[in-house]
Amino acid sequence: MDFPFHQDVIQQLKADGLFRFLRRVEPDPLGRSGRLMIEGRSVILLASNNYLGLADHPRVKEAAAAAIQRYGFGSGASRLISGNTPPHAALEERIARFKRTEAALVFSTGYMANLGILSCLVPPEGLLIADRLCHASLMDGCRASGCRFRVYQHGDLDQLERLLAKKPADQPTVIVTDGVFSMDGDIAPLPALVELARRYGAAVFVDDAHATGVIGKDGRGTVEHFGLSPQSVIQMGTLGKALGGFGAYAAGSRVFIDYLINKAKTFIYTTALPPAVAAAALAAFDVLEEEPDLLKNLWRNRTYYAEGLKSLGLDTLNSETPIIPIMIGDSRSAMIFSDHLLEAGIFAPAIRPPTVPRGTSRIRTTVMATHTRDDLDYVLETVGKIARSMGIL
Repeated sequence: MDFPFHQDVIQQLKADGLFRFLRRVEPDPLGRSGRLMIEGRSVILLASNNYLGLADHPRVKEAAAAAIQRYGFGSGASRLISGNTPPHAALEERIARFKRTEAALVFSTGYMANLGILSCLVPPEGLLIADRLCHASLMDGCRASGCRFRVYQHGDLDQLERLLAKKPADQPTVIVTDGVFSMDGDIAPLPALVELARRYGAAVFVDDAHATGVIGKDGRGTVEHFGLSPQSVIQMGTLGKALGGFGAYAAGSRVFIDYLINKAKTFIYTTALPPAVAAAALAAFDVLEEEPDLLKNLWRNRTYYAEGLKSLGLDTLNSETPIIPIMIGDSRSAMIFSDHLLEAGIFAPAIRPPTVPRGTSRIRTTVMATHTRDDLDYVLETVGKIARSMGIL
């Protein structure tokens, strides 16, 4: 059953231009990962986290198919019961090697990883401090911890230091941040966070969901990007973005991983990922390491597209990554802009509150290694025309 207030909420969301719905999409019939099918026509895809096109890579698909033949599809139980298969163990060893940590642990989703890790990371008398623009899963994990939780304004290191200076010296404390912020596309000032943590006896937890496979010389994420020691932070990331699969991981010391196996409820009380998903992720790491041109193509496309948007005079905030927002402001205007793009054969949904603060609605575009230069040129031309017609330029 539903309740009367459900319909009231839906009506209000529609009135505010904030109503959401599911849109059916299908693969491009020609197998182009930079495109998909919507309502029977091929459109340029500017809304995917499949940065390197690995979700469509033949080696990844073949690995998944082979694992299904050997293990079946579902794992049939949690990892602690009978769901711990060789692909799971091999994937965790591979992640630890890739992240240069002692060990790693695979979770079912990024949301479950953040919720599970942060809810048990420090004792009840501890303190968690998060950047205001952290992903919702990080915020929910901090709240679920039951410990003291504080938020600092995005990138405001002075405010962060004031919060750290007020805490008791012996209070277990963790600074929580995204590596790459998913709506703005900027990179966390990780070296400064690590230094503040060192100075005030804290630790740093970094969510590298949009950084793994994307930034750093070999795609190892923010730690590699800044040349930091992997032991200087607690790392988390996902397998469903640049790696093209599904699931998430934590990477750190052997003691930390053993602690999570015993205390992280979202790991303990859930069915393990299908073995085929783990096998696909293993193949994705192989491709990432053996086909470095994918990462180079991603950044060539990112540079070309970002410079094109800036030459049009559009506000792309402080984006430093393949996540490049086009700031609109009003949520209704953002929806209209997105609709015009789709009419022109470009899929780039509007991002509105509560995902972003009120008054900062935007078109969040993401560049892929597999986008063609012709498609990017068409996007830039179309975006410019729409922006001028709407008085944004």
